[in-house]
Amino acid sequence: MVALRQISEQRDFAVSSASLKDVRSFSREVFEKVNIDQDLKDELVLAIAEAAQNIVKHAYQGEDTEDKMEIKISLNNGELEIGFFDKGRPVDKENVRHRKIDDVKPGGLGTFFIQQIMDAVVFKEGEKPWINHLILTKKINY
Repeated sequence: MVALRQISEQRDFAVSSASLKDVRSFSREVFEKVNIDQDLKDELVLAIAEAAQNIVKHAYQGEDTEDKMEIKISLNNGELEIGFFDKGRPVDKENVRHRKIDDVKPGGLGTFFIQQIMDAVVFKEGEKPWINHLILTKKINY
């Protein structure tokens, strides 16, 4: 298999914790086509899964919905961009923060991990039909 330097793939997922396995599988499939370090692939899959979980947990507050979230992974000229699109409650950027690291308990560190793994985390207002658009970027050295 030839490792690609340019890629653009997207897929829709049910807004549900049960679909997170599919989100991770999709991410791994895309990153297998790219010649990057396995540890970085694992970190990127973690960041994507955490962001998707945050959509389920916060934008939809765990409510059952028929809505889909879209995830788009693009790589072009060493710039990896991962876009998340959903129709949940609008994100209040001021409220997006992780709990204190020394507060030892399960959960609450997804945004911390995402910020540690990625170079940039940007929330944009979604273009119709989307309400939220999260963009994660990372410079990739081949």
